[in-house]
Amino acid sequence: MLKAINFPKWIADNQHLLKPPVGNQQVWTDTDLIVTVVGGPNQRTDFHDDPFEEFFYQFRGSANLLIADRGKIERIDLNEGDIFLMPPHMRHSPQRPQPGSLCLVIERTRPAGVIDAFEWYCAHCGGLVHRSELELQSIVRDLPPLYETFYNSRPEQRRCSSCGTVHPGRDWQAWHAQRAT
Repeated sequence: MLKAINFPKWIADNQHLLKPPVGNQQVWTDTDLIVTVVGGPNQRTDFHDDPFEEFFYQFRGSANLLIADRGKIERIDLNEGDIFLMPPHMRHSPQRPQPGSLCLVIERTRPAGVIDAFEWYCAHCGGLVHRSELELQSIVRDLPPLYETFYNSRPEQRRCSSCGTVHPGRDWQAWHAQRAT
């Protein structure tokens, strides 16, 4: 039952899943660790609140993590060869604008009752716009409905209570453009 995996061959066999619209693939299932390879390009507007640490190894290309903390959004660059251990509950939004970039991400499997959350922040002032909590059991099954609920909400439901700016929902380009101003 124990068998080593040739990682470069695994990458080649799963390359079609490591780009949009899927973007990632789990290496093993039913284990104590969630070992995932994530490919670019992708850019997102949600931030993950993981109750446990996450390990990142950017082994091809570059990426960055947007970090939401105390009303500010900051950036941690992940260049090829970099590793990063993110503390629990650090709100983060992985940004992988570079096509072909690849990152190994390792997380803990969630015990029953442990809550993950996904948050959307105002690009203008950094205020929290929306938070969705869930008992995460399957990234593939659990996350799409959560995203769709936020993206399909009415503009007034996506309005920042701090400054009044409306979060553009699924339009990540508009959200990133608002951050640049």
